[in-house]
Amino acid sequence: MEEEVDSDRQKSYRTAVSYDEHMSSHFHSWKEDFTEKPERFTETIKRCKKYGLLERCKLVPSRLATEEEMMVYHTKELINILEKSQFLPLEEMRKLSRLYDYLYFHKDIYNNARLALGCTIDLVEQVVTGKVLNGFAIVRPPGHHAMSNEFNGYCYLNNVATAAKLAIKNHGLKRILILDWDVHHGQGIQYCFYDNPNVLYISMHKYLDGKEWPYLRESDYDHTGEGDGVGFNVNIPLNVIGCGDCDYMAVFHQIILPIAYEFDPELVIVSAGFDAALGCPEGEMEVTPVCFAHFVNLISSLAGGKLCLVLEGGYCIDTLAEGVALSLRTLLGDPCPMLEPLGTPHPRTRESILNVIKTLRPHWKCLQFQGHLSDSVVSEFKGVLDWPPQRDVKFYTNERPRTFSLSQECYNPEYLDAEEELKLRVAELMKKPLQPCAPNKVCLGYSEQSLLHKDISSGGFEECPERLQHLCKTLKNKGLWDRCLIIPGRKATDDELSLAHSPDFIRQLKKTETMEDDALIIYQSSFKSVYFCQDSFTAASWSVGTLLSVVDDVLTGQSQSGVALIRPPGHHAEANTTMGFCMFNNVGIAAKYAQQKHNVNRIVIIDWDIHHGNALQTLFYDDTSVLYISLHRFDKGSFYPYGEEGYHKCVGGKSAQGYNVNIAWNDESKGDSDYVAAFQNVILPLCYEFSPDLVLVAAGFDGAKGDNLGNYRLSPELFGHMTSMLKGLAHGKLILALEGGYNLEMTSESMAYCISTLLSDPLPSLSSMIPSQSAVTSICDTIDIQSEFWKSLQYRVDLPTEKQLEIIKEQKENSMREFEEQENEDKEEDKD
Repeated sequence: MEEEVDSDRQKSYRTAVSYDEHMSSHFHSWKEDFTEKPERFTETIKRCKKYGLLERCKLVPSRLATEEEMMVYHTKELINILEKSQFLPLEEMRKLSRLYDYLYFHKDIYNNARLALGCTIDLVEQVVTGKVLNGFAIVRPPGHHAMSNEFNGYCYLNNVATAAKLAIKNHGLKRILILDWDVHHGQGIQYCFYDNPNVLYISMHKYLDGKEWPYLRESDYDHTGEGDGVGFNVNIPLNVIGCGDCDYMAVFHQIILPIAYEFDPELVIVSAGFDAALGCPEGEMEVTPVCFAHFVNLISSLAGGKLCLVLEGGYCIDTLAEGVALSLRTLLGDPCPMLEPLGTPHPRTRESILNVIKTLRPHWKCLQFQGHLSDSVVSEFKGVLDWPPQRDVKFYTNERPRTFSLSQECYNPEYLDAEEELKLRVAELMKKPLQPCAPNKVCLGYSEQSLLHKDISSGGFEECPERLQHLCKTLKNKGLWDRCLIIPGRKATDDELSLAHSPDFIRQLKKTETMEDDALIIYQSSFKSVYFCQDSFTAASWSVGTLLSVVDDVLTGQSQSGVALIRPPGHHAEANTTMGFCMFNNVGIAAKYAQQKHNVNRIVIIDWDIHHGNALQTLFYDDTSVLYISLHRFDKGSFYPYGEEGYHKCVGGKSAQGYNVNIAWNDESKGDSDYVAAFQNVILPLCYEFSPDLVLVAAGFDGAKGDNLGNYRLSPELFGHMTSMLKGLAHGKLILALEGGYNLEMTSESMAYCISTLLSDPLPSLSSMIPSQSAVTSICDTIDIQSEFWKSLQYRVDLPTEKQLEIIKEQKENSMREFEEQENEDKEEDKD
């Protein structure tokens, strides 16, 4: 028995959880229907157990935070009040509660608040010290409203702020990202780090122009920090109720991800409130529980995967429990459930995003995708020409009430009018079954026949069998090969090849099997950058067939994702000709095959080979069921395959405009930051709006540093990050097919990072995430032409310059002064 216990102790865990059953013991003694209630905790734990998640996690033992730990942020006086509260009679508790906004006391609050803080501290410690990769502190009471000397909003001790301060103190961390997606602004965290550049605090919260609790002026977008911390406090105020997945994902794509990547944190802590979820009476928002899993996936590549979620709010029990469970599931490396295609964000959300950008772009160089408003032009988007606050809003900032009612409503009374309808919507949402995880995370398709294709002319072609041999050796040496399901390839049939090629062309290439060497050398000269041998047709047919075997394995649920290690490549091979080392259009055939055999409706093809995939573009140019996106070196048409096909203005045929997307790089060599910017500003928004059932990647690695055909500077790690960003799509049904890549070492390392990412391994951080000016120009060109067709690309708005902002601020201050003077005059008249 002792041996079994020791064995369990030695078990390696990816994810930790920390909680204590006693956290359900406190409740509101004089208001039974108070929203902050024990069921928030008990039902959440029950849901996690139902999905079998807790047994897959390391359980961090709970403990009470010490007084020394509590005093890292809170005053001794406040801690004494909390400690003494447990012994007060009920009536005295009621009196004490009236001194704080939205708060109640109970005999177990002191111990439970200490348990919540202790659990959070130890969970963060487990992650920082590398004992686990990530974790979730499922704690109650919440903490992000608690200030150094004041309880507030169900919060007594500030779990996240304290844990972050201890991580800095005990481990010397220089950069911590705290992301607060609770529907309410976490002012307690903001106050704690407002002048501290070591902590980037980002909060997206319901604000309603200041008319939403906690009614603080400093919750608006213009409060960006002070002293050395200017720019490190990011408030994203949502000024309308009913914001859903599309609004929140737009905030992630346009603000959170770019700033977070530029900041390059060593640790990420999330104040994970779920009161923005559909059905929550306090939030009045409509984020689906599934969407929170996508938030987790999008930030999981930061900080080498060191990610801690700490439970805050959430008051619709069903969507709270589901949101927590799906977030934990994503931390464990399971695929995100699919989101519905994203709609149009509310105009007020767009306004908030642009206002945040106009305020922060002097501090963050990643925010370069909006122009500067000319002095002689009035913006058609008037919201960006204003400055807070609104005139008619009364804030607690300067006039906090001395006491608070014990019968404060926790939600808008108008919510009750829609309560039954919301309950029905939540019930309908909960009926959707979770898709099961595949038994294998990754399948690798490989066949020795792919090595048969070789150059017999000594023409010095970079495409050679050694590319695949070196790649396979690298995967085996890194232990990745043995962690994947290896599936044998097969030869594609003529019918399958004809999905992208004409019968005449297939017959023509078949003839090469019987040609003599001299005839083959003459024959290949009639094509661009192609060679043949007698085994070329066999190798190319096996290349296609091996990819189709991977497609079958993924789409029948045997594997979650797949990689086809194949050659020759394919994305240049047109219906009736071969070129650019390519014989058959591997990925194009795979897409058609997936549609015909597996009834896949929507497919995204991402082509990150450095050359434009002309054949893929041609094949799907009039097809709205396939979204083709290519990032490629273009150099104004002077880079292979030459001409205008890769131009950003090539957007698809008349009936499919917007379904062909070219991000055409010009001028200088491109690096990691340029590709990350393209993903954040174009690729992710489009893919989430399109919502594919399958993602295929034409995975060329000739943009990697050291590749003489590409001459770009992409790191192998970047390819892992791009893979990670795509993992959230299509319930993880993601297939990579090898295209180019001619530096053997870099190609092998790059693909290894992709496979490691598919296996849910952590990624090293990327550095210097500031896109080049030429990359910004290319991305803006693509956005400008594609914004006509896509709702998610509506943020290319000219914004005021810094000088113009100063004028706007001054005008607002004068206007507010006049308004206040008039108000005072009116009050005096009323007295008379």
